[in-house]
Amino acid sequence: MIGRLTGRVVEEAGDGALVLDVGGVGYEVAAPLGTLGRATADAAGVVSLHVHTHVREDALLLYGFATADDKAVFRALISVSNVGPKIALAILGGLAAPELAAVVARGDTAKLTQVPGIGKKTAERIVLELKDKLGGIVQAHAPASAPRPAAQSSQAEVLVRALTGMGFRQVEAERAVTALGSRVDSAPMGELVREALASLAR
Repeated sequence: MIGRLTGRVVEEAGDGALVLDVGGVGYEVAAPLGTLGRATADAAGVVSLHVHTHVREDALLLYGFATADDKAVFRALISVSNVGPKIALAILGGLAAPELAAVVARGDTAKLTQVPGIGKKTAERIVLELKDKLGGIVQAHAPASAPRPAAQSSQAEVLVRALTGMGFRQVEAERAVTALGSRVDSAPMGELVREALASLAR
């Protein structure tokens, strides 16, 4: 099984898929949106990704993550009934591991249903099955990521915090949110995160 890959990204698609060149071999890796923005790269552009190897009868698929926490949360998500790798990637594309762990700990199913493909029943199942499994991630990040009550935060502020939590600089996050215009106050958060990440990737 492949657990980690270090190399240069030679191809990147808008949905998070990428090709990582490792010693002349190109590995196709599926990753949550924003992964490369949060992954650590050296001056030469060499990046390391934590990898989950998913073996099926007809394929061997690789999923890459910026942090060990993201990988652990992905594995926890795909253990939930009716949550496959595609949905797990979508969740992590909208919520970084510490934020998702906090959402699950609070039982905030409304936040989960903002992710495309997640209905109320699936959100409730995720909270029920993972509530006792992600506590360590919440505790590890509590000082830096404890969110303010939603009533005190505008959607723009929440989006900026989500982007900076993914590793983008404050000024980059604010610029991407400003580019969304008035839609930032009315569009679903999952949609806004995807558009902001697309803007930052240009």
